[in-house]
Amino acid sequence: MSHLEGKKIAILATDGVERVELEQPRGALHGAGAQTEVISIHPGEIQARQSDLIRAGTFAVDREIGNAAVDDYDALVLPGGAVSPDRLRMDRDAVSFVRAFVTSDKPIAAICHGPWMLIEADAVSGRRMTSFPSLHNDLRRAGATVMDEGVVVDERITTSRGPADLPAFCSTIVDQFAKAPQRAMI
Repeated sequence: MSHLEGKKIAILATDGVERVELEQPRGALHGAGAQTEVISIHPGEIQARQSDLIRAGTFAVDREIGNAAVDDYDALVLPGGAVSPDRLRMDRDAVSFVRAFVTSDKPIAAICHGPWMLIEADAVSGRRMTSFPSLHNDLRRAGATVMDEGVVVDERITTSRGPADLPAFCSTIVDQFAKAPQRAMI
């Protein structure tokens, strides 16, 4: 496993996030030495879900999106669940944050419905991607080539289908994030 010592990873999520899609990647990143911050559109805690329907506890919010800057992070994770990305894509600050990440050339990982944020940020045209099956047409209409694979890496963007693919997704993002240059420390 690659080491992520000194790297700081943003995890953008809000109420309705699929618990395992935030928890397992964050655990893998911590296990590799990274620091993570949960960024959301409101302070306090976000309500997690299991299969979009069952309440599954909460996660503390480390920073509100209005106070987050791309320069503070080395990479970005966009967990899924249908509800969280759907709410985030309606938030101007969240979309601007993702768009700024795309133009920064830093690595981004999105699982399940997380690629909705990449569509909203105009970042999928010409890319090979995967997602939860219900997003395949959205990705195609936005110009992506959809692959039905557990994990797809296209340059610095890694995508995955959903919870069943978490082991491969987690190990891939650790490897991909390890390859990225570390942000400048001030």
